[in-house]
Amino acid sequence: MLNGKIVVITGAASGVGAEAARRLAQAGAVPVITGRSAAKLAAAAGSIKGRCGSYVMDVTDNDEVNRTIEQIAREFGRIDVLVNNAGFGLFERFIDAPIGHFEDMMNTNYMGVVRCTKAVLPIMKQQGGGHIVNIASMAGKLSTAKASAYAATKHAVLGLTNALRAELAPMSIAVSAVNPGPIDTPFLLTADPEGGYAKSVRSYMLKPEQVADAIVKVIDKRIPEVDMPLSAGIGIRLYGLAPRFADRIAGKYLNRK
Repeated sequence: MLNGKIVVITGAASGVGAEAARRLAQAGAVPVITGRSAAKLAAAAGSIKGRCGSYVMDVTDNDEVNRTIEQIAREFGRIDVLVNNAGFGLFERFIDAPIGHFEDMMNTNYMGVVRCTKAVLPIMKQQGGGHIVNIASMAGKLSTAKASAYAATKHAVLGLTNALRAELAPMSIAVSAVNPGPIDTPFLLTADPEGGYAKSVRSYMLKPEQVADAIVKVIDKRIPEVDMPLSAGIGIRLYGLAPRFADRIAGKYLNRK
């Protein structure tokens, strides 16, 4: 199913993106990794066995996104899958957070998805199909304290994902969302520099390999959406049914930042 598929991954210089690229290569796909750091991309590409591609691309730069996506399609002949993985977070109280932090996170986490998807759609439409996989977050389904800006970006990603799924189906373009909880990656070094949040959720923090495996499965089976871990997905559904009761029972566990 995955053999020979050209899979473009944004934010793939490290963490989940780089791990997904390695696993996709093992499954026979051709990962094309992108990111802002040429040095980190080179290191990540060196860890991938088999054919791959590596391109410097900043998802906040519309011209660069269009230019790079066109170059990838030209050099590899097609783009079968786009994995919108680039993103970052800052965990801080709303009252303390500068407006610029809201703008920066939205520009990368949400508008980055919009830019890359816009760039790849004409290619997928022309070739008769494709698959867009958006790496969102459980924060896109349930917001918690000190995550107002980050959670808003992921709510936006999920809203976009759901709309695109219906809109692009007639073009044979599948659209999926992967919604992980906390992951043990460099993401937390930026989001939580003091390490308090990471320490408090250590017992149920996901490994990058787990999320990467989920991404590979979503691509292989064209699964519309995956929540990780499953228990969190069930808990969020129950929260939606009785939010006041859930706040009293689980509030201290949800607001650990």
